Amino acid sequence: MANKPSRYHHGDLHATLLREAATLLREQGVEGLSLRRLAERAGVSRTAPYHHFQDKNALLCALAEAGFHRLEALMDRVDFSGEDRERSLRDFVRGYLRFATDDPEQYELMFGRTLWKAGHTTESLRQVAHGCFRRYVERLNEPGQRALLPADAEPLRVAQASWATLHGLCRLLLDGIYVDRQDMEAVSDQAVRLILAGLVAPR
Repeated sequence: MANKPSRYHHGDLHATLLREAATLLREQGVEGLSLRRLAERAGVSRTAPYHHFQDKNALLCALAEAGFHRLEALMDRVDFSGEDRERSLRDFVRGYLRFATDDPEQYELMFGRTLWKAGHTTESLRQVAHGCFRRYVERLNEPGQRALLPADAEPLRVAQASWATLHGLCRLLLDGIYVDRQDMEAVSDQAVRLILAGLVAPR
């Protein structure tokens, strides 16, 4: 039998494995993802993935890392310092909801108990995840945004509360409690107004 043709270019196996693993994750979930299936999917030997990922847990952590990098890129595409801050925040909230609902398996890896509750996160994942949240705090603490905060407001607590709100909205969608996307967008718009109300310093 002829060997299955390789799906990757020489020197780019790591990126190819992550891409194929993300596809397997979407199609079969965490339970259906294995290094053996990944090797078959990528068209490489069964041992090849082990040169890049020690085990399945390391692969899952790498997939979660990739998700946090995508989320940070989403943050950086939004102009939080523009004059229309409500529109900017609304764009970010809707983008965040799309991010979670378009790839729910990866979102669950990023924030769910599979990795964090079990305490099986790698040091690299912890650094990337915490760095992503620090970036969110920084965006909220930019001069244009900081001027909106009450004098005694702590940017860290504002970031924690607003991110918790976003995550709660995502869970309602992913868990099937809210299934109408238009209704959820209306709820998210109201959440934006509440967040802005909390941001604006009393005059």
